[in-house]
Amino acid sequence: MSNAKWNFAVPHFEGTASRQAHADIPAGSFEREIGRDGFYGAASHMYHRNPPTAWEEIDGPVRPRAFNPVASAQVSASPWAACELLYNAHVRIRMWRSEAAMDHLVRNADGDELLFVHSGGGDIFCDYGHIAIEAGDYLLLPRGSMWRLEPSGPTDILMIESTRAPYRLPERGLIGRHAPFDPGVFDRPVIDADFRAQQGSRPWKIKVKRGGRIGTIGYPYNPLDAIGWKGDLYPVRLNMRDIRAIVSDRMHLPPSIRTTFASDRFVVCSLIPRPMETDPRAIKLPFFHNNDDYDEFIFYHSGRLSSRGSAFQPGMATFHPCGFTHGPNPETLPHMFKYPKPVTENQSVMVDTLDPLEVAELPPGCELKDYAESWKASIKYAPDATTNPLTIAES
Repeated sequence: MSNAKWNFAVPHFEGTASRQAHADIPAGSFEREIGRDGFYGAASHMYHRNPPTAWEEIDGPVRPRAFNPVASAQVSASPWAACELLYNAHVRIRMWRSEAAMDHLVRNADGDELLFVHSGGGDIFCDYGHIAIEAGDYLLLPRGSMWRLEPSGPTDILMIESTRAPYRLPERGLIGRHAPFDPGVFDRPVIDADFRAQQGSRPWKIKVKRGGRIGTIGYPYNPLDAIGWKGDLYPVRLNMRDIRAIVSDRMHLPPSIRTTFASDRFVVCSLIPRPMETDPRAIKLPFFHNNDDYDEFIFYHSGRLSSRGSAFQPGMATFHPCGFTHGPNPETLPHMFKYPKPVTENQSVMVDTLDPLEVAELPPGCELKDYAESWKASIKYAPDATTNPLTIAES
């Protein structure tokens, strides 16, 4: 007997609605997706007269927030002193600025560490050998790895720790295992002349993070003294330029198609340049959506994010908690169906979490306090707003 299920059930239609999501939107309306399971589960599409972000006020735990972690970052000698931005029981997000070679090793006993190099670069020395890093690199360090950084200059690194489960590659379904990148593009540390040269007899200390606290192990020699290794557990490096965009000429695809790494309770996605949809009736920007199973964090690495407007520059980040409608910033709404460029420019790292994120105690100047208010300009696209009753056509 086959286990296949009948899956030809069709959506229920009420009133005026499009037959195809994200395209052929009824004139004068705004589409909003209400979905479950991060764009994979059940969903409905609402068609509104007014933009769903045209609120007059928003506050409390659903308030969207924005940060400038690179501009406010302080140099720290150890990643364990990096500025924490957001956290929950399963993921911790930090921003680390390093300018000098570490004089100690570190080991994370709490979880896997994913480093994303925003600027700068240098050399990582770890149990497995030596690997060079540069801007745009992800470096995944398995839980328990010993390592240290020798930066080539000022280096900013976004750190995404998976605390209770290992990282893995996401399920790739119909696109197959060689897209959006082939695992063959992974680089691994090597035991080379640089690795052997850093070995020696001087004392070294390892600062171990366990349960959020730091313990120290001292050696009278450098414990990065491997002469070889074999196995299938090791760090991997992936640069954003090796990720190839999956696109649709006639429909805007959800961000889940850009998932790069997965853990049990969150995913890490890479938003990369892609050709713009050419169908004139297809939405060109991220559609309005209520993704009420996930909180969303986006760190802007380079270029301009098409849905956020000119106020956001590389090194900034946004936090959108579940419970309010996400979507294009008012500045970009005129480009919903006609984007001015044929290709997007943005490179960003997005973290979607199933569990609510908490904002850490931030350094002065890190948070952009007026971010939520920037959405109020959506009111000029709302014909039913008594404060500015312009029609969509007039605006």
